[in-house]
Amino acid sequence: MRKDGRIGTTVRMILGRSGLVGGVCVAALTAFAQSTVVHAAVIGKNQPAQSLTLERLSELPPAQRAAWAAYIKRSQAQMATDKATLAAELAPGQQPPPPPEAGSGHMPLDRDPAWYAGPDARAIADTILSFQTPAGGWSKNQDRTKPPRLKGQRYANNAEHMALDDSFDAPKDRFWTFVGTLDNDATTTEMRFLAKVQQQLPGKDGDAYRASIIRGVKYLLAAQYPNGGWPQIYPIEGGFHDAVTFNDNAVAEAAMILEDVAEARPEFAFASPSLRRAAGEASARAIRPILDSQVVVDGKKTLWPQQVDPLTLKPSSARDYEMRSLASGESTDILLFLMRQPKPTPEVKGAIHAGVAWLKAHAIYDKAFTKVSDEEGRKLIDKPGAGPIWSRNYDIRTGQPIFGDWGKTIHDDVNEISKGRRNGYSWYSAGPQKALDAYERWAPANP
Repeated sequence: MRKDGRIGTTVRMILGRSGLVGGVCVAALTAFAQSTVVHAAVIGKNQPAQSLTLERLSELPPAQRAAWAAYIKRSQAQMATDKATLAAELAPGQQPPPPPEAGSGHMPLDRDPAWYAGPDARAIADTILSFQTPAGGWSKNQDRTKPPRLKGQRYANNAEHMALDDSFDAPKDRFWTFVGTLDNDATTTEMRFLAKVQQQLPGKDGDAYRASIIRGVKYLLAAQYPNGGWPQIYPIEGGFHDAVTFNDNAVAEAAMILEDVAEARPEFAFASPSLRRAAGEASARAIRPILDSQVVVDGKKTLWPQQVDPLTLKPSSARDYEMRSLASGESTDILLFLMRQPKPTPEVKGAIHAGVAWLKAHAIYDKAFTKVSDEEGRKLIDKPGAGPIWSRNYDIRTGQPIFGDWGKTIHDDVNEISKGRRNGYSWYSAGPQKALDAYERWAPANP
C-alpha cells in the first residue's frame, strides 16, 4: 500500500464532499485510506516520439543538415518507387490479391548444411525472394513456408484491422506499413537464410539467392542514417519507427551482418571487394551512435534506451506502453555486440564496464515474475532464493523499475497495471545475465 501525501488529499476530498469535520473523523478516514488505497501510482504519461522530417533538421548544426536532407529525400523517392513497382504488377482495373496473413518466420539457421540444399529450404528461399521489396528489404511476421508472393500482392501483412487513432503504433497508411524493416529480426534473418542456401548451390541455381543478398546489403547501406544508426523501418514511415532502434537488436544485427560481409565469411564470400569495403565502413560507423546513446546520469554512464531520437540520440518512446527508459534487454544485446569487437577502444571498454556495473547494481533477488493463478496470470512475488532478474524498463533519473499500460500511463508497480498489459509483455527477465556471463570472460583481457 502507498502511504504518502496523496492519502491526505483523498481524505480532504472526502471530507469536503461529505461535510464531515473533526480530528476523529480525519483520523478514522486516514486509517481507512491507509488500509485500502492500492499502490497503483501513475507516475507519468508517455509522450510520442518525433518523426524525422526536413523541418526538424534546423535542430542540427548547419554542416550536418545536407546529409540528412539527402537521406530523407532518398527515402521518400524509394517509397514512391516501391509503391509504383507494386502497382505496375497489375493490369488496369485488376484487383490485387489479398494481402498476406501474419505468421511466424520458419527460417531456421541451425540445420545441417545439407538441409539447405533440399527442397524444403529451396521452397522457403523462393518465397523469401518473392517478398523482397524493391528497396531490398523484407517485412516482418510472415510465414516463409507459404507460397511465393503473387503479382500485385502486398509485401507486408494485412493491417486493415489497425485503427487510425491516437495510438503511437497507428500507421499513417494501413495499406503500406512495415514495407522493409529490421523489427522482429526481419531482413537480416532472410539474408542469413539465403546465405546458407546459396552456399549449397555454387552454380547458376544459387545466383538468384546471391543477387538477393547483395540487394539486401545495399538496402542496409541505404537505410543507415548519416550518424551510423538504423531506423526500425526503411523507407522511413514516421513516428517512433524513425528512431534509431536497439529493440530486437536491430542496430547490432545490421552491423554484424555487414561485418560478416566485410570479412568475407564463407556464406558471404561471393560479395565483391567494393561491396565488402562499403559494408565494413558501415558496420564501423554503427559504433558511434551506440556509444553516444548510452545514458549518462549525474556524470555516470548507465544503460541504453530501447530507441533514441535519430537527430539527438536522446531516449525515445515507442508504443503506447513503451516509455523513455533505461532498457535492460536492449542494453544486454548492445553489451554483447560491443564485447564482440576484436580491438575495443578505451571508449568502448568504458561503455562496457559501466553498463555491466549498472546491471550488477540493479539485479533483483528473492523475487519472481510468474503465474500466480489462471485469473491473475503473472505477478511479481516474493520467492526466496530466486534471481537475479531485471526489470525491462527503468526510470532514467531514479533507476527504479517502471511499467507502461494502456492509455499511455506510466506506473511504478507491475502488479497494479492492467491484467492484459501485465501478461502481454516480459516486464521482468533473467536475460541480462548473458551479458554478465560474457563479461566475466571478456574483462580479464580488457581492463
